[in-house]
Amino acid sequence: MLSRQLGAGALRNAVSAPSFRLKNPLAAPRAFAQVRNASSASSSSPLESFLNSRITLVSVSLFTAGSVAWYTHLYGSLPFISQVHASHASDEGLHPPAYPWSHGGPLDTFDHASIRRGYQVYREVCAACHSLDRIAWRNLVGVSHTTDEVKAMAEEIEYQDGPNDQGEMFMRPGKLADYMPPPYANEEAARAGNAGALPPDLSLIVKARHGGPDYIFALLTGYVDAPAGVEVREGMNYNPFFPGGAIGMARVLFDGLVEFEDGTPATTSQMAKDVVTFLHWSAEPELDERKKNGIKAVILFSALTLISLYVKRFKWTPLKNRKILYDPPVDKTH
Repeated sequence: MLSRQLGAGALRNAVSAPSFRLKNPLAAPRAFAQVRNASSASSSSPLESFLNSRITLVSVSLFTAGSVAWYTHLYGSLPFISQVHASHASDEGLHPPAYPWSHGGPLDTFDHASIRRGYQVYREVCAACHSLDRIAWRNLVGVSHTTDEVKAMAEEIEYQDGPNDQGEMFMRPGKLADYMPPPYANEEAARAGNAGALPPDLSLIVKARHGGPDYIFALLTGYVDAPAGVEVREGMNYNPFFPGGAIGMARVLFDGLVEFEDGTPATTSQMAKDVVTFLHWSAEPELDERKKNGIKAVILFSALTLISLYVKRFKWTPLKNRKILYDPPVDKTH
């Protein structure tokens, strides 16, 4: 009891002392804070305050990130970081330009009419050498053709099946579940028919090449005569977009090579654009669905974020904005 009385008396004396007597009791915490920070504020210069401020830190970070991003955009690589290459830099082809694809934006979808024309170009031109192993006939249904059209195209191809009841293999018309037939029976036959070169499968070619659809389009339309001083071996063709410049595949697209059903002029660039759109779809058939789900996820999580921020402020605002004041007891003895 005696210690409690001494503590209370000492506290009353400290508060009632002239040096701690304030006209406004609410200004006491502010006054103590000013006194506490007086020494550090007086010793720091304006330059140090500027360098230690959060605005300076954020500005420098944004400037650094922007500089690195701009350098990467201009030169295609990060500054001060060397890239690892499996081959020499001179073996790389000319970088393809960026084309405005109709399905390139985050809200854009595939042009299904272009996919239909692109399949026609693949069937009449590309299918003679290149396979499409990962695409079945059923994948075309509802994308570029109707069910009856796909069934008719599949039945034109005979597939080996069996064995039957006699244990023998037999040939049957194609079905929707069958995959598109390869042009060669095996890899050795493919090399023998192309002077030793193996035509790649086109199912994932857009994702398997740096530059994606831009590279494929530039390659199909980029055949030119070799410049002076560049020697191309016999049987090879010069294409600056192909690594090394010499490619075994000759130019295959010429104006008027195919006749589109919808009357679209079959120019070289139009055929290249359509077949690249078809190949991009074959590499990413879920692209439209993924974009749609992504938009739904962005809308949903944005709404949940706003709701969570509102609830957080609603719950924590009373606690963060409250003021704790000490109201000393009045000495009634005096």
